[in-house]
Amino acid sequence: MAVTLLIADDEKDIRDMLASCFRRQGYQVLTAAGGQEAMTLAARQPDLILLDVSMPDMDGLEVCRRIRSDVSCPILFLTARVEDGDKLRGFVAGGDEYIVKPFSIEVLLAQVEAHLRRDRRRGEPARVRFDGDLVINYSDRTVRQGEQEIPLVKKEFDILAFLSQHPGLVFDRERIYEQVWDYDSDGDSAVVSEHIRRIRAKLAAAGAQPYIETVWGCGYRWRK
Repeated sequence: MAVTLLIADDEKDIRDMLASCFRRQGYQVLTAAGGQEAMTLAARQPDLILLDVSMPDMDGLEVCRRIRSDVSCPILFLTARVEDGDKLRGFVAGGDEYIVKPFSIEVLLAQVEAHLRRDRRRGEPARVRFDGDLVINYSDRTVRQGEQEIPLVKKEFDILAFLSQHPGLVFDRERIYEQVWDYDSDGDSAVVSEHIRRIRAKLAAAGAQPYIETVWGCGYRWRK
C-alpha cells in the first residue's frame, strides 16, 4: 500500500514542487493551502505530515496542537527561520522535527523516509500488562488503566514505550531525546521533562500507579 503524505503550505510553488517530487517517488500526496484545510485532510490519517509554520488562516503550531490527539504520524514543520523558543513550542505541540527553508529536496526525501522507517520499527506487535492493571499495546499504540483508555499524543506514547520496555534502567533527558526525537533533530532535550510531566498527570488521572520514577541528578526510569 502506498504511503500517504499531507503537505500543507500556503506558497503554491513550494506545495506543487513538493507534491510533484514525492509523487515521483511513489507516495500518495494530499495538499492543503492553509491551516483549516490541513486539519480537514489530517482526518484521513496520513502517514506523515509536512506542515508549514507560517500560514495566514492558522499557523502550523496551532494546527499541530489541534490534531495531535487524533493523529499519531510524524509531523515535520517547514519554516523560513526558527528560534529556540519556537522549537520548544513546536516540540511540545507534538511536532517531530523542524526543516528550515530553503532546504535540499534530496535531504528532505531522506528525512521523510527516516521518520517513516522509525515509525514502522516502533509498531512492534506486543501487548504488556503491568502491575496495577496498566496495559500497554505497542502495536496499536494504546494505553489502558483497567477499562479506561489513557489518551497520549505521539511523543508521550513514544517516551512511555521506550521507558516501559527498559524497566529499572535509568535514562537521562538527552538519551530519551535521542531515542524519541532521534540524533539528527535540532531541538532541546528540556522538552522531555514537560512530556513526562504530562504523561504522569494522565496516568494519575486514570488512577494508575506512578510508574515513571525520577532518579535525582540522573534521569528517569520505569519502575521495575
